[in-house]
Amino acid sequence: MNDANIETLLAAKLIGDSPKMQQLRMLVKFAGRCNSSIMISGPSGSGKEVVADAIHTISQRADAPNITVNCGALPEQLIESELFGHEKGSFTGAFKQHVGLFEQSNSGTIFLDEIGDMPLNMQVKLLRVLESRIVNRVGGNQNIPIDVRVIAASHKNLGAAIQRGSFREDLFYRLCVVPIEVPALNERTEDIPALVEHFLKHQTNDIPSPIFTAEAYAALQGYDWPGNVRELRNVVERATVFFAGQPVQARDIAALMLSDIAPAVPSANVQPITNYEAPAMAEQPQVTDRFPNMAHETPFAGMMSSALGQQKSDVVDLNAHLQSEERRIIMHALETSHGVVSKAARSINIKRTTFIDKMRKHKLDKTFADNAALVPSF
Repeated sequence: MNDANIETLLAAKLIGDSPKMQQLRMLVKFAGRCNSSIMISGPSGSGKEVVADAIHTISQRADAPNITVNCGALPEQLIESELFGHEKGSFTGAFKQHVGLFEQSNSGTIFLDEIGDMPLNMQVKLLRVLESRIVNRVGGNQNIPIDVRVIAASHKNLGAAIQRGSFREDLFYRLCVVPIEVPALNERTEDIPALVEHFLKHQTNDIPSPIFTAEAYAALQGYDWPGNVRELRNVVERATVFFAGQPVQARDIAALMLSDIAPAVPSANVQPITNYEAPAMAEQPQVTDRFPNMAHETPFAGMMSSALGQQKSDVVDLNAHLQSEERRIIMHALETSHGVVSKAARSINIKRTTFIDKMRKHKLDKTFADNAALVPSF
């Protein structure tokens, strides 16, 4: 891939022409040319996975596998098997051989997201693999050579984690050969119009796009964006729902943020935005303090304020019901699959990693792991 093609590809993936984004694209371009381990830092929602994908795409490994692992989403008792694989019969529930993600990504790239959440005992094993370029499956005695480009990322301060003793210093330096920092969105607010247009252009539905006015863009640029690019994407999607084909004014922006701060579902009898009139949103300091120059009187803000006041108890009850139902479905899937996680995930048509995350959320990972007959297996 020549330089012109690389620059075009990076401009399409890493949106924005602010100085910080220009510097980021330059670092990514250099990183794509080398084969060294990379450590990507940056706050949650800033786009670390996008950066990792861009590095792989412009590298000589682009045609090989590119596998992402969320280290924080894997139960501690499963992470070694997931990363390095296991042999049939190596533990209760290991009914067949499992090829780990390092082997699966051979000749390609493995992205270890949220590496700061990896348990210390696994950090030792990962360091050994990085230094030897050899994996051993759980229960096996065969040395399996691998050729894998490792990219790691974390939103945590790993320097502080090293001081606390929760992250190994030698592993950090082994991973951080090429450090790349992804800027927070509030450090590059001049990129917001380009990001909004990008999200609107890549909508997956047929709803007409909202029309953000210059004043609306100014309001977006005055917000502090604690959720970074991910939060902006949610706001754009929310604007598409409530302002399809209509102008979005500056006064509407604070209300579009409201759902991120205090989630609410408008009641079914709320009138369409175009002909709904309601009192102004009187007091929302946690939102409006971020917009000191914005007028608060807006039909959309009134609608959201009304929804918060009238439907709060319904939303809590609905959420509790949905969480209970999700837990019941996860438990049923595990029971009918005899604790085999991959089979349970397929039975309800979700990804295995998502299923494991939900097990942890509902505290089912320990429940089933402690049952000798129901040890999750892959």
